[in-house]
Amino acid sequence: MNTTGTLFIVATPIGNLKDITYRAVEVLSDVDIIACEDTRHTKILLEHYQIKKPLISYYEYNKIKRTDTIIAYLKDGKNIALVSDAGTPGISDPGAGLIKKVLEEDLKVEVIPGPTAFIPALVASGLPTHKFIFEGFLPAKSGARKKHLERLKEEKRTLIFYESPHRICRTLEDIKAVFGSRHIVIARELTKKFEEIIRAPADAVLEIFKNRKPKGEFIILV
Repeated sequence: MNTTGTLFIVATPIGNLKDITYRAVEVLSDVDIIACEDTRHTKILLEHYQIKKPLISYYEYNKIKRTDTIIAYLKDGKNIALVSDAGTPGISDPGAGLIKKVLEEDLKVEVIPGPTAFIPALVASGLPTHKFIFEGFLPAKSGARKKHLERLKEEKRTLIFYESPHRICRTLEDIKAVFGSRHIVIARELTKKFEEIIRAPADAVLEIFKNRKPKGEFIILV
């Protein structure tokens, strides 16, 4: 009787390589193939834990073709681990689409929980944690971004956004324009050597990053 494989969704460190569970290391060591965003990035983690497995890339621009490949492997009985460059696959990355397709094929999905960047940012922010909304990345264009923020203007729950370093200043300008100088929190480089959490009004945070080059991935909490 042919047995199908399992797609394991494996959370990996957002910075510090020690922030991985024993179970995640065990699964990565046992699967047949690891699907990852950037094979070069994932190799750093695997080499640290002396794991040698075949890697295939799975990212935004090859996800349609790779989804079919991964499903074929699963139907052939191979176990596959899906990892992102950092954190939990499926959160603001193309892994969510793969998971949906695998489930539609009535194949098994198992999640190995672990790091997700916005949770430590929220806990460390000092903002209310009992009710919050994770919005992921805001629209890239200012007009669409402002419209999206306008819809959230009266929201009472803590708002959480991801943002890239090259867009952070423009996004902060739009947050200031829509929300005024509301108190916000910026978290960047979490768990890394240059981890930074800034708690201040939006205009003060904007001035900080106008005067020094933004680096790292950003989490904005409002």
